[in-house]
Amino acid sequence: MVNAVLESSSPIERQVSTDPIIAAIDIGTNSIHMVVVRIVTSLLAFTIIAREKETVRLGDRDPQTGNLTPEAITRAIGAIKRCQEVAKSLNAHQILAVATSAVREAPNGHEFVRSIETELGLAVNIISGQEEARRIYLGVLSGVEFNNTPHLIIDIGGGSTELILGDSDEPRTLSSTKIGAVRLTAEFVPKNPVSDRELIYLQAFVRGQLERATDEIKANLRSGETPKLVGTSGTIETLAAILNTDKNGQIPDRIHGFEIRLPELRNLIHRLRRMTVAERTTIEGISERRAEIIVAGAVILQEAMAMLGMQSLSVCERSLREGVIVDWMLTQGLIEDRLKYQGSIRERSTLKIAGKYGVDRPHSERVAELALSLFDQTYGQLHTWDKSVRHLLWSAAILHNSGHFVSHDAHHKHSYYLIRYGELLGYTEAEIDTIANIARYHRKSAPKKKHQNLQNLSKEQKSIVSQLSALLRVAVALDRRRIGAIKDVSLNCDLTSRECHLTFFPTDPTDACVLECWSLDYKKPVFETEFNLKLSTTRG
Repeated sequence: MVNAVLESSSPIERQVSTDPIIAAIDIGTNSIHMVVVRIVTSLLAFTIIAREKETVRLGDRDPQTGNLTPEAITRAIGAIKRCQEVAKSLNAHQILAVATSAVREAPNGHEFVRSIETELGLAVNIISGQEEARRIYLGVLSGVEFNNTPHLIIDIGGGSTELILGDSDEPRTLSSTKIGAVRLTAEFVPKNPVSDRELIYLQAFVRGQLERATDEIKANLRSGETPKLVGTSGTIETLAAILNTDKNGQIPDRIHGFEIRLPELRNLIHRLRRMTVAERTTIEGISERRAEIIVAGAVILQEAMAMLGMQSLSVCERSLREGVIVDWMLTQGLIEDRLKYQGSIRERSTLKIAGKYGVDRPHSERVAELALSLFDQTYGQLHTWDKSVRHLLWSAAILHNSGHFVSHDAHHKHSYYLIRYGELLGYTEAEIDTIANIARYHRKSAPKKKHQNLQNLSKEQKSIVSQLSALLRVAVALDRRRIGAIKDVSLNCDLTSRECHLTFFPTDPTDACVLECWSLDYKKPVFETEFNLKLSTTRG
């Protein structure tokens, strides 16, 4: 069972004291959450040892510019620092941090992330909406046994709502819609109580925004399937707690597995929307900050359930942050059950996009093989990038010519946009941006400071793009005729004399590879400038 593989019992936890402790921080629109877990390597599992949460409202952005406000940034950095201190006190070996809707949409989001790295020494990865949905799926799958039954998952955040259809092996649909409890409260609930007119507008807007995602889910349900609905997030947990409060007014300690029924939810919405914020806070389980946004969040859930034809929902306390842990375990090769299929998500996602845009797969795979060979042979001499960066080069090589789908002219620029906005799964926003830029510079001009597409890249990312795109140029030149004329290369660099010699080995011993040699001479100046050496070539 999947959840048996990903959860462990406390006796095992106590016995295995050498297993790594990992923390995952979710920087959301409304709150910052952290989970700290012990990875139980003997079981290929993890067990939760601590949770932290603080409401910071990053989503309260400047209405004119859309920027994260200085006040929200200060609150967020303070909360992240406190999470960091807790994680360190628990001897966390590594802290993984992701940022979602508010940060990825704000013009100064990248600046905010860089300030966290400068002040706290913590790297934060901004993830796309689809990648957020995928990791939510992984988090839920770690805590709910699907039993080979399709499940619908809904996660209502402050700035976005994710809807996922998945089974025990993989997600079938992943969507992220720009409706969240904080965002909709700001736009549609200017005051409380909420009037009939305001409620009608809010419901109509939510239905319009969810229509595409719900239609996609219905189209991917197979004949005879009856999915179950699972809900995650603070809004859903709060609603479940209110609806499951006992006769003595006591909220249950744990609401995992509790149900929310649509008729009861409708009644609760009409009750809550007639109250002021102060009146809502008198209800056990609703904090002041949650009371401000609970109506908008509840309406999203109500409309989603109605549109999907679901009368009840089961609550799952695991979500994005646990999914970040599962994804880390997959990348480390620590999961070998059915979820192992998810470990190849990067490759499968890259190849899916290559197919979507009609990429010449044999050619792109030869280019990728040559590029990785050059990467490996120059490691320790011309660069020191690790295997995670190596994979970015592979993806860029596979997709470097995807821009032909739009036009041959300036196709390298089209490749950049198709990759950048193509929703590659398994990558962070920064990694996707890096891949897109490596592909962008496989021909024509080298990276320049004035280029707009480089502005949000960190200094390290720019270095990766400059060096790996130079290697990619050489690889592209070596398959100029797209027939696999060159089967292998050997590269020897003498850093003392600043010279580098490339020996190529033709597939056909009688082929002089004249066009490949010409192409390499044409493309090599960028390589020579980037690494400050002269490149010569001979036939092996």
